[in-house]
Amino acid sequence: MITFNEKTKVFTLSTNKTSYAFGLLDDKLLVHLYWGKKLTNEINENWKDEFCSRSHSPFDYGEYSTNFMPLEYSQYGGGDSRICDFSAVYSDGSRVTKADFKNYEIIDGKPEIEGLPSVYAEKGDKVSTLAVTLFDKLKNLEIILYYSVFEEFDAITRSVKIVNNGETMRINSVLSGSVDFFGAPKSDIIHLDGTWARERFVTRNEIAGGNTSIQSNVGVSSHFYNPFIAVCDSDTTELCGNAYGFGFVYSGSFIAGTEVNAYGTIRAYMGINPREFEWVLQNGESFSSPEIILSYSNEGLSGMSRVFHNVIRNRVSKGKYRDIERFALINNWEATYFDINEEKIVNIAKKAKEIGIDTMVLDDGWFGTRSNDKSGLGDWVENKDRLPGGIKGLAEKINGLGMNFGLWFEPEMVNPDSDLYRAHPDWIIHTKGRTPSQIRNQLTLDLSRKDVCEYVENAVGNILENANVSYVKWDMNRTMSEVGSALLDAEHQGEVMHRYMLGLYSVLGNLTKRFPNVLFEACASGGGRYDCGILQFMPQVWTSDDTDAVERIKIQYGTSFIYPYSSMGCHVSACPNHQIGRTTPFDYRCNVAIPGQFGYELDLNKCTDEELQIAKKAVEDYRRLGEIFHKGDLYRISSPFDSDVSVNEFISKDKNTVLVCIYPKTSIVAAKDTYIKLAGLDETASYELDGKIYGGDYLMNKGIWYCNDFEYKSKILELNKK
Repeated sequence: MITFNEKTKVFTLSTNKTSYAFGLLDDKLLVHLYWGKKLTNEINENWKDEFCSRSHSPFDYGEYSTNFMPLEYSQYGGGDSRICDFSAVYSDGSRVTKADFKNYEIIDGKPEIEGLPSVYAEKGDKVSTLAVTLFDKLKNLEIILYYSVFEEFDAITRSVKIVNNGETMRINSVLSGSVDFFGAPKSDIIHLDGTWARERFVTRNEIAGGNTSIQSNVGVSSHFYNPFIAVCDSDTTELCGNAYGFGFVYSGSFIAGTEVNAYGTIRAYMGINPREFEWVLQNGESFSSPEIILSYSNEGLSGMSRVFHNVIRNRVSKGKYRDIERFALINNWEATYFDINEEKIVNIAKKAKEIGIDTMVLDDGWFGTRSNDKSGLGDWVENKDRLPGGIKGLAEKINGLGMNFGLWFEPEMVNPDSDLYRAHPDWIIHTKGRTPSQIRNQLTLDLSRKDVCEYVENAVGNILENANVSYVKWDMNRTMSEVGSALLDAEHQGEVMHRYMLGLYSVLGNLTKRFPNVLFEACASGGGRYDCGILQFMPQVWTSDDTDAVERIKIQYGTSFIYPYSSMGCHVSACPNHQIGRTTPFDYRCNVAIPGQFGYELDLNKCTDEELQIAKKAVEDYRRLGEIFHKGDLYRISSPFDSDVSVNEFISKDKNTVLVCIYPKTSIVAAKDTYIKLAGLDETASYELDGKIYGGDYLMNKGIWYCNDFEYKSKILELNKK
């Protein structure tokens, strides 16, 4: 619900459990007032008394200075000296923007954002959108702020549209939004950082004076930081306390962070990274920013995550595979690497079929001259020496076993040693006169160009048209450098990275519409592009190239701060592990992978009979329990970052089944008895575990007994409400 009180000049946006409010000061300035637990009473007109003048601050709004006030959308050049949401250079060289309130509109439903993925509404949803227009009279410039309220999902989204009806201008920064926490208590910022094979580790720091930012400036959301932050009270835990989450619906370079001014106001912000970004707007043109998802919960960090999970599962991801349980698959990569042929793949598939796997995925090495990572990338033509019947023939053999067939692509990249590059050397991201850097012996195709987008779409589309492919693993193994485009003039070179994303989204949108029965999974050297933007087109992501079970516990735990387990590709691989060399029991590896989108990344023909029995049971458990893991509510009970035992709890949507995943990292001789306290149960109900009955209140206040006395003694416990 969205309301505007004419008397108090307050906009209030309400979901089932939360409220977000801002006021209109002197009919000009939007001032942020509140975000948190749902208000039962309206904010009265005394809210204006909260603000006073400050020494040595410009009085740019009469008796008020914007330098310390909690603003709803800040602009560069006035009295606010903090990190601003919007800045531009105009044709006369001036850099000041002062857009005041002009009007507002409340719209039923949720408008799309042109060219960009966004959270969407379906028929029957209680969704409304507030569009507030700010106007700079001198520059004839409009800044339209969009707020969409998803009442039943307890989420709010924000985006911005810049409309230029004046002189030519160049946008230097257009963040999608910020929230000023005025008079905030002692607070922390949480973000997810890492690198290749160590993605999305949880970092929590006190918010102190100055600016704390995380960012990607490499053209993709990246392994290094994820486009998510949370602000929380210093005493907020997983299960209680205030938590405010920000998730970016974008797959390119971003910036997010917090800034604290001299008076203790915390500004949390998120948007396209201004570095490597400029956008020229001529008269009559507009620019739309990507969207932010806002998630608040007073039920701790897990409560905040559950809001994100529900929205991402149901109103970010699209298509046939959004709601149905997906494949249990086997991928040949760690079993064979580039050393493939038709016989090997069919033999791996046959053994996988015996244990109940339904999909065989052929990874890299099936095309062109591709026998290593140095050549062939970009030449999407089957290598008939390896696959005599081509992709179509291999797919028919896999289908003949009663299995689906899946295929790996890396369509956004090219090797210099390829027919494609030799024919079109100008098709890559590059700066004239500079030697382009290579990562993994490859270069990035310039998807800011329409002709390159058409090539990529047709290359992938032709394979999918001619063979029965049910699953595509869409990889991307490098970031951008020496950014530039051969087709853009000097004035527009700063637009390349964002134009690339618009091109990629167009390609993915066309392909997913053209092949609605194909399940697309995103991959970027593992989890290098794991974000809400890519999840619009691909409902799952290969979580990390690190398949070691112990490391995966931490990676999956951090990923779950914003992304649901239904989006995590999780496979069991061979030991010693190929990335870290660790050996863990087969059942431990299975238990870690089962909650995600489950599969194997090894040659099952090399497994022992005992391992094959465990593997078969894991597939059965995945199919039996998958809906609870993927659609249920997650409570993170114990963290692998500060405990020897990590515990996740999943509760089914009907509240009748509870799954408790227990993952020890180390064992302890003569370990102390431990009780794992559960959460979210019906305290008046009884629950059955292994034939024994426990009260819900007992399980939450005393807990389940567990003794960590044996190395890697993992468990998935199932409790059923009586």
